[in-house]
Amino acid sequence: MHIDFLADYILEDERVRLEPLRQQHLAGMLSFALNEPDLWQYSPRSAAGSTAMEQYLSDALLARASQTQYAFAVTDKRSGTLAGSTRFYDIHPEHHTLLLGYTWYGKAYQGTGLNTHCKYLLLRFAFEELGALRVELMADVRNLRSIAAMKKTGFVQEGILRSHMCMPDGTRCDSAVLSMLKSEWQSGAGSRLEEQCYQH
Repeated sequence: MHIDFLADYILEDERVRLEPLRQQHLAGMLSFALNEPDLWQYSPRSAAGSTAMEQYLSDALLARASQTQYAFAVTDKRSGTLAGSTRFYDIHPEHHTLLLGYTWYGKAYQGTGLNTHCKYLLLRFAFEELGALRVELMADVRNLRSIAAMKKTGFVQEGILRSHMCMPDGTRCDSAVLSMLKSEWQSGAGSRLEEQCYQH
């Protein structure tokens, strides 16, 4: 498995466009940080507020430069507006594995099918282009909506990591672990997810 961190990967279909996250996306991201701060309710890393979002973006760009994460900006092609962000992280080329996460979308884009399109493009890219054999997701166990969306996408829940992460308010959360294997993608998960895209 190989990710070229210097390459500007563009993933898109008729509904969404994913492009490398850049400083130029800050203005659009600040709107969410200021007006929809609860988007990060279940995240161990909040981007609510201008200072937090500026740091969030800065850290994402630094992580790409250090070749540990690859973040995308997500644009809704129907409206031509920034919808959110997602990224690959915890990348292990020697094991052909990576995590997909840091995903958030503005409330206007939730439940619209945009996430289905994003996940299809990201998983197809990971399995068919990058050479991943396993893609993993994690979510706070209280984030039932997110976990349900992951399972609908075709991910299998493997278990729960107890007291896994420290939250911004100082409490600790349990994390649900879900995964999809390349063999599952090839044996039907990929085609089923593609069909879901056409339903939206």
